[in-house]
Amino acid sequence: MENSSKENAQLFSKTIILPIDRSSSKSESSASKEKQTCCGGIKIFLGALSFVYFAKALSGSYLKSTITQIERRFDIPSSLVGVIDGSFEIGNLLIIILVSYFGAKLHRPKIIGVGCLIMSAGTFLIAMPQFFMGRYRYEIFSSSTNSTVSISPCLQDKSQIQLSALERSQAKITAGCVQTVAIIGPIFGFLLGSMCAKLYVDIGFVDLDSITITHNDARWVGAWWLGYLIAGVLSVLAAIPFWFLPKHLPRPESRKDSNTSSEQSKFITEDNRQNHRPYQQEVKILEMAKDFLPSLKNLFGNPVYFLYLCASIIQFNSLIGMVTYKPKYIEQQYGQSSSKTNFIIGIINIPAVAFGIFSGGLIMKKFRINVLGAAKLSLGSSFFGYLLLLLLFAMGCENSDVAGLTVSYEGTKEVSSYEQALECNSGCICSKNEWAPICGENGITYMSACLAGCKTSNGSGKATMFYNCSCVGITASPSRSSSAVMGKCQKGNECPKMFLYFLVISVITSYTLSVGGTPGYILLLRCTKPQLKSFALGIYTLAIRVLAGIPAPVYFGVSIDTTCLKWGSKRCGGRGACRLYDSNTFRYIYLGLTVVLGTMSIFLSIAVLFVLKKRYFPQDENIATNGGRGMVSVQNRKDNFVNSDYLIQTTYWPEKETRL
Repeated sequence: MENSSKENAQLFSKTIILPIDRSSSKSESSASKEKQTCCGGIKIFLGALSFVYFAKALSGSYLKSTITQIERRFDIPSSLVGVIDGSFEIGNLLIIILVSYFGAKLHRPKIIGVGCLIMSAGTFLIAMPQFFMGRYRYEIFSSSTNSTVSISPCLQDKSQIQLSALERSQAKITAGCVQTVAIIGPIFGFLLGSMCAKLYVDIGFVDLDSITITHNDARWVGAWWLGYLIAGVLSVLAAIPFWFLPKHLPRPESRKDSNTSSEQSKFITEDNRQNHRPYQQEVKILEMAKDFLPSLKNLFGNPVYFLYLCASIIQFNSLIGMVTYKPKYIEQQYGQSSSKTNFIIGIINIPAVAFGIFSGGLIMKKFRINVLGAAKLSLGSSFFGYLLLLLLFAMGCENSDVAGLTVSYEGTKEVSSYEQALECNSGCICSKNEWAPICGENGITYMSACLAGCKTSNGSGKATMFYNCSCVGITASPSRSSSAVMGKCQKGNECPKMFLYFLVISVITSYTLSVGGTPGYILLLRCTKPQLKSFALGIYTLAIRVLAGIPAPVYFGVSIDTTCLKWGSKRCGGRGACRLYDSNTFRYIYLGLTVVLGTMSIFLSIAVLFVLKKRYFPQDENIATNGGRGMVSVQNRKDNFVNSDYLIQTTYWPEKETRL
């Protein structure tokens, strides 16, 4: 009986083990399939999100590259262009808070898709004025199309030299990928701006051989609208994948693993349960709205967050204003074309910013820098970056010699009154508001051939030559003729060298300022409660865009307008776009505003560091004031330095003992 019972027990055990093994193999197979589905879904989402960031970054940077083109095309001052640039952020005024607060409970892929479509519609709208406002008309010298006929510009009737029309028609991996394409986007945006700036604004609708101006002319306008059409198409394409993604990506069931702690397993399990709850059981939007004001109060009651937010707002005012008008600054200060300026910014400055952000993250990881160290690194980056900007004050070019504006008609630096300066062309009937510059043999630029007193001309278009110019003859040496050519004279011989120095310092400055980007972002996250992180980022982004992205281009533009020496004229009368700036005043105002705002942000960053150290790192001060009494061991201080982010977490919310 005993033997038979043992045999039955063994047989029973074998029959029990068999189905368990089969179910185990099935579970492993299903887990493998689920893992593959999960990875595939994450890859699709990551690729689609990266493309969205690329399209958004390209659109935003392309807008910066077309500032001067839009200003010239529609004859508007820099202040109004600043309003247009700032309006790019107005759409975030109400949307960002709502999306950051409620978006986690809604269908996020579809929300992203809708956002892409709205962005594409806005991008298309920006380009529409080109197709409804007729062809571009610029101030032009009217000459005979027959190159063998000589005319007298000086003796032309005044009505013939007005404006002439052209009669023609995983978490780190995910963040890394997204941030990478967010940097690549501006590179392609500025390169696209460089390409479009080479093309004439009405390309395909006018005869390009009839265009009498070149890329370096202050009246040149590139095909600014073409890039917006390309960016709009990219935004539409970026929206397509999100309409086919589920609300939640599938996740594998949590299994106990030797490499996974029980705390992590519990976290994954709770996270999966939360994501797989039916939509009807989720918290209603109205119930979430009740916690909005308390969450906002809690957030602004955090002194580190509030001070860092203020410092970031002022710093981004400085950076946004500088970046917005950097193409204009390079064009006016160093006499470069819009195409070359955009190409340089896209191929040199933007990669320097990307390398700076990467270096900041690498330093944080390699040296295991805590939150206090992150604050110090961010402060040091800003301090040395703005210190380097001071060098740019000495790397400018002098004003171009323009008769009647920067020099007198006799070639002296003291500019006499406008009426007294016209003695050399007193026999000519000239328009005082005309801007069709010519370069005399004496190296002085004249606002028009008529104001230069030129009697005859030969050739057509860009190759037009002017002779017997009485005003040129005043300062010309006996060995030179009193002739002139189309276009403005080049800046002095020292200007190309100064431009090279500017590029070197600008690249180093861009890199230095960008090193503090990642530490600042880590500081923002580490000083905020876990349940408020999404909301904190939303408020931070909103504040930066509304309080920096909107006003900075406006008051920078207003300040730059005060440096204008020669305004263009609209066809219907009134002041148009600026044709010539005072280089020295432009440099002092542009760089001065940038440095002053940057200095203010540095003082606020020092306050952040002080509050952070005073409130959440008191043990360092106790050690210093007690003269070594109660000194902790070196190893304990090292552990405290590495894990200080944990101390801040428990100081804010003791019930939370999970390290970020």
